[in-house]
Amino acid sequence: MQKTGRIKPEFEKFMKCIFSGQQLKAAGQMIPSSESQNCSASGYSSRPCEAEKQPDTGNLEEAEWSLRESSSLNYEEARALLGRIEYQKGNIEAALHVFEGIDIAAATPKMKITLASKRGERHKRHSKNFASPPMSNRAVSLLLEAIFLKAKSLQVLGRFKEAAQACKVILDIIESSLPEGFPENLGADCKLQETVSKAVELLPELWKLADSPREAVLSYRRALLHHWNLDTETTAKIQKEFAVFLLYFGGETIPPNLRTLMDISFVPRNNIEEAILLLMILLRKVSLKRIVWDPSILDHLSFALSISGDLRSLANKVEELPPGTISRKEMYYILAFCYHGAGEDAVALNLLRKLLSSVEDPRCVSALLLASKVCAENPDLAEEGTSFACRALECLEGECDQLESTANCLLGISLSAQCKLTITDSERITKQSKALKVLESTGRSTGMRDPNILYHLSLENAEQRKLDAALYYAKSFLKLDGGSNVKGWLLMARILSAQRRFADAESIISAALDQSGKWDQGNLLRTKAKLQIAQGQVKTAIETYTQLLAVLQVQSKTFSSGRKLHKGCENPASSLELDVWHDLAFVYISLSQWRDAEVCLSKSKAIGSFSATRCYATGVLYQRKGLHKEALQAFGSALDIDPTHVPSLISTALVLKKLSEKSNAVIRSFLMAALRLDRMNPFAWYNLGLVYKSEGTKCSALEAAECFQVAATLEESAPVEPFR
Repeated sequence: MQKTGRIKPEFEKFMKCIFSGQQLKAAGQMIPSSESQNCSASGYSSRPCEAEKQPDTGNLEEAEWSLRESSSLNYEEARALLGRIEYQKGNIEAALHVFEGIDIAAATPKMKITLASKRGERHKRHSKNFASPPMSNRAVSLLLEAIFLKAKSLQVLGRFKEAAQACKVILDIIESSLPEGFPENLGADCKLQETVSKAVELLPELWKLADSPREAVLSYRRALLHHWNLDTETTAKIQKEFAVFLLYFGGETIPPNLRTLMDISFVPRNNIEEAILLLMILLRKVSLKRIVWDPSILDHLSFALSISGDLRSLANKVEELPPGTISRKEMYYILAFCYHGAGEDAVALNLLRKLLSSVEDPRCVSALLLASKVCAENPDLAEEGTSFACRALECLEGECDQLESTANCLLGISLSAQCKLTITDSERITKQSKALKVLESTGRSTGMRDPNILYHLSLENAEQRKLDAALYYAKSFLKLDGGSNVKGWLLMARILSAQRRFADAESIISAALDQSGKWDQGNLLRTKAKLQIAQGQVKTAIETYTQLLAVLQVQSKTFSSGRKLHKGCENPASSLELDVWHDLAFVYISLSQWRDAEVCLSKSKAIGSFSATRCYATGVLYQRKGLHKEALQAFGSALDIDPTHVPSLISTALVLKKLSEKSNAVIRSFLMAALRLDRMNPFAWYNLGLVYKSEGTKCSALEAAECFQVAATLEESAPVEPFR
């Protein structure tokens, strides 16, 4: 008892010294381990007024454990223990005051030496010159925890940058001491591993709170690339949080430096690609059953791949998921969405038909709307698209106005597409009228505030040659959309060209070029060149085409400079470049510059050998040279590639008439086939009129007059390129 009485005043003095921030009289003064065993017996409980400050038994036992191991508890270690007690009691400012008294800079070299010594401890123990480390593992763990709790305290107090800097100290110490990761003999120290794991997770969050996105990204990469001995769930959590941050934080970071990982097959070049890589790794872990299924992973990956234009890869990842991860209905819908986005509409529609069968879910509104959208883009499937849209409206029954407006819009688009395949004029007019009424009704129900509905209203009016109404809706679309969508500018320019306002249309394209990005200018420049040709400015048009080819060349090189996520991904500039060479070929043919036209066609063939338009252009070239049989053969090749190629159908009829090898009935059949595909083609109507006129009968003369009248009307309102 005498011994206990002697220790208690000295221990209390030590505690007060720590809380007041004073230094001990002797710099190396310690409390002997033998005395510490009585501290827990007396503690703070000798006076009732101090009972609420008494630490819990677990903390005192840990303090005694430290004392027994190292034979003494120094100033920093004591502060670390007391700071933890204050933090656990919720006294954040008091805890921070205690932690700030710890000289981390002085303790850091000792901690590094202690940790580094564990790497070769087995070999050193056989050496006679083996020196014990300056600190125990327990002391290192205690001080690193103190730094971590200091960072947490600063976080609570809103001092995020200081918190991040404090947290970074932990990782710097571990990384410099153990560059190859935790050795096996440190694996048993659960407290040290727990502190490091928490610090690795916390640091990026602190940098985000400090509004330092660059440091946050670097911290995330550091967390994933260094060997921190993290468990699988923690690593997956960090990967997901990093991917989400890359997708949505709104800036662009520097690409990762992965020169040390040259064996990997894909190195991300921007935020989106890095996020996709992380999310695909997580899906792979789900497939291997290393982590539990998290639906948000697929949600984020869907968004990332949608904006990057690689939905085919998403389909592959969904197909790789283990059975039962997601429901069959959800899988059908996601896969259908992916294949539709990847341009594989036949596959998408088959999946949707399975989903909407009586066995699965015939009343799934989202699937009905997607199926209607897929069908509406193909005239051959437009009738089925109409059916899907009507079924969606029946299922909704007024439950959601927004979905109803979407269904009505798709119904109008499907009805419009059906018009292209109707045989009789009366049936076509009826469907056109119904399509326009549905779209107008939908527009009124949404207060004319839906850009998609306004666009299709403008498009439908334009195709029915109601150009004033079409122009009004196009202007409304551009105003509502803020001019951000190139298709709105193009449609407005085409409508103005149909009104023979070529200069105004060119001004619209110039305005669009000023507001659009470089990679979005391709179709705008092509339309501008066609408008210049319509105004007789052929030389200027050739210069515009040359400018467009230069843009496409740079775009093509940029696209192919890095590796792709999906092997089947095509160069987006190739199709437009093909069209440009064809346009130039037609320009040079009109100028009788045969050699230049042939060069353009050879360039086209180098890009794509199977092109109906190239074969047609070759036929026109032969036709202008007077080589009609060769022209007929070229037009036949075009129709072999694409039986619905309207210009080739019309030109075949003209060459046959010129050669007088076929009867008028055969010639007329080609022209009628062209008109079934494109009722608004003035050249088909005009040449059909010539066929009727050549027959020489009174009845055929009336037919010819009607054809010429339709051709003249359509020619007056024909745009420089199709509205759709």
